[in-house]
Amino acid sequence: MLTSIPDLMKIITPNQRRIDAEQAKLELADNHGLLIDVREPAEHATKAAIGAINIPRGLLEMKLMEIEKDPARPIYLHCASGARATLGAEALTRVGYKNVTVITCNAEQVCQVF
Repeated sequence: MLTSIPDLMKIITPNQRRIDAEQAKLELADNHGLLIDVREPAEHATKAAIGAINIPRGLLEMKLMEIEKDPARPIYLHCASGARATLGAEALTRVGYKNVTVITCNAEQVCQVF
């Protein structure tokens, strides 16, 4: 039996740290974390959060392992709705990253804050 995306989100969301963009901005200023936009490149190009690197959800685990070797470095993920960031956070945790946070507001709000 297949699990729908909404049902999957209900399962994985409670296990993740989730904060809004204002809180993420404050934390990033203090902890030098990595802000990642997991949207597709065309989406990222239209309105990117300042300081965010673009790694699409489909490449996240592979590309991040090339960029960030420290599993304890704070990582903040955002996308348009939070769904891709949520799925990405679950995958990063599975491969060993210890400090992954989902930014809960939409991409437009993130861009306004950063």
